[in-house]
Parts: sequence; C-alpha cells; structure tokens
Amino acid sequence: MRVRMVERQLRSRGIDDERVLQAMGEIPRERFVAESERARAYDDRALPIGDGQTISQPWIVASMAALLELTGPERTLEVGTGSGYAAAVLSRLCSHVVTIERHEPLARAAQRTLGELGIRNVEIRTGDGSAGVRDRAPFDAIVVTAAAEAGPPPALLRQLAPGAPLVCPIERRRHERLVRIRDGIEETIAPVRFVPLVEGGS
Repeated sequence: MRVRMVERQLRSRGIDDERVLQAMGEIPRERFVAESERARAYDDRALPIGDGQTISQPWIVASMAALLELTGPERTLEVGTGSGYAAAVLSRLCSHVVTIERHEPLARAAQRTLGELGIRNVEIRTGDGSAGVRDRAPFDAIVVTAAAEAGPPPALLRQLAPGAPLVCPIERRRHERLVRIRDGIEETIAPVRFVPLVEGGS
C-alpha cells in the first residue's frame, strides 16, 4: 500500500524529491492512526487522530517536506506534532527534528509511536507552537501544520537561520494557501485546508 501511495498519490502528482519519496515509502503511516482507521491509512485524505486534530493526507505531508529542500544535516522545527507522522518523515530527511504540540495526549502518543519505531532524532515538546522553541533556534527549516491567520507568527520568523525556508498554510480573506517564505520573500504553492493555528496559552 505504501508503494502504491508513493506512485499514485505522490510521484504522479509532481512530487519528485527522491529522498522524500523514499521516506514516505519507509514510514508505516498505519502506526500513526487509530486502530479503527488503519484500513484507511493510505487513503488520499486526512484522517482524525483525536482532540479535534487530523493527520494530513499523504500528498500534503510529502509536499511540505519537499518544499523544505532538506539535504541531511539540517535542524528542523515542526509546529503541530499531531500523530507524529510528519515528524517521522522529516526524521529521514534531516539530522534533528524538534516538534511542538499543544495537546499533551497527542504529544505523548506521538512520543510512544516514534519510540516503538526506533526513531531517535525527534525531540517532542508540549506547548504553544506559535512561540517556537527559542533554546533550539536558529532552525534550518520550519514547517507549520496548522493555518495561521494573515501570516506566520513573528517568533517563528525570528527563529529561522539566514536563507532558511518556512512552510506554512496561511488564511487570508477566508482562503487558505500553502506558502513558503525565505528571506522575507513569500511564494504561494497551493490551496489547502488545515485546522487553525491556536496562538498563546500553554
């Protein structure tokens, strides 16, 4: 099913980063969804994971990973751990992933799944992802898995290394678009649909 997903949902729809395709083919997506959803783990759609959150469709995960243009040595920040699936994919593409999740039950479940899979280069934090992780900054890449209103949180932009990309869905005038920002230049990628980014709080 993973091979079919890679070929039919990713490669045929323009994902051509071979490292991303390999990572997507290696990570068992079914381990990151509820038992009741495992038969649909490789469907071309988002699936619920609890606490009102979802695991994004495979094409979105692959697209966002590819937009980061990771080559291996980077330190990457992910805002919105969710199930931990995207962090697992990123773990194959860079040296270290810091991922932050505001829902503690999701963070605990993701930590457990990553541990069971032997993934050791992912560090999970619990808290307000819009504030980033200052003690690990600067980051060589940042990816946000929830829609920010108007623009990405300023704290995340400050935690980018020079020349590093930030990939984030942004909602403006009721329309969500996936964008990549590098050195202050914004590039619009595609229309998307994400849960909203909640800023502030613990």
